[in-house]
Amino acid sequence: MSNKKPTSRVALVTGGSRNIGRAISLALASDGIAVAVNARSSEKEAQAVVDEIKAAGGSAIVCMADITERKAVDAMVQKIRETYGRLDIVVNNAAIRHESTFEETTYAAWRNALDVCLDGAFHCTQSALPLLKQSDAGCVISIGGLTAHTGAGHRVQVVTAKAGLVGFTRALANDLAQFGITVNCIAPGLIDTKRGASNGQSPHHHAERKNLLGRRGQPQEIAEAVRWLSGPGGRYITGQVMHVNGGAYLGG
Repeated sequence: MSNKKPTSRVALVTGGSRNIGRAISLALASDGIAVAVNARSSEKEAQAVVDEIKAAGGSAIVCMADITERKAVDAMVQKIRETYGRLDIVVNNAAIRHESTFEETTYAAWRNALDVCLDGAFHCTQSALPLLKQSDAGCVISIGGLTAHTGAGHRVQVVTAKAGLVGFTRALANDLAQFGITVNCIAPGLIDTKRGASNGQSPHHHAERKNLLGRRGQPQEIAEAVRWLSGPGGRYITGQVMHVNGGAYLGG
């Protein structure tokens, strides 16, 4: 007897227990997608998201893993394989957003941001690739950021890491198109979350920037973009950066 749960599609959301990641997990689950909610340390919060999905009639599992460690990522993907037998959507959302001036930024802080944002995306996508190739709707979505395109002070490590995701997206779209796997990046801007600077204040660039709509976005609005890109409407879109920022940045 197999212990795999029958489901139409399965998604992995890294950093899926809080803020934008939580909203993405819930939005995908609302479409009947089974969700593997990844977290590194907040197991209680990850379980709360899973419980909320299950209470609404959906399917979800907690996947605790440090995505900077390949063995942990491989074990996480294996757990998804054993539970659901497939993986169709990878959402690279996990990131480090600590702020400091460049002069005060330590190499450890620099590496930490790159390790989580870029190495994490590399490990999760590559480990998931055999399952993605088996899907008829394979999809990789990385969550970038407004400042990767505009720059910002007090976050050189974050801006660099997020900008790297743009290159990752464009290169990977070329490599994976032959398998029918789409690869895109969503760049949120001025989103109302609790993931501000390390002192609990909003990021410095939030005070400096305005947008045309005159308000901050909500995590659910980023989740809706993920939901659409990973669905039937997004199957002819790959290698792109989708800006969701209320008009704070009008570049391509």
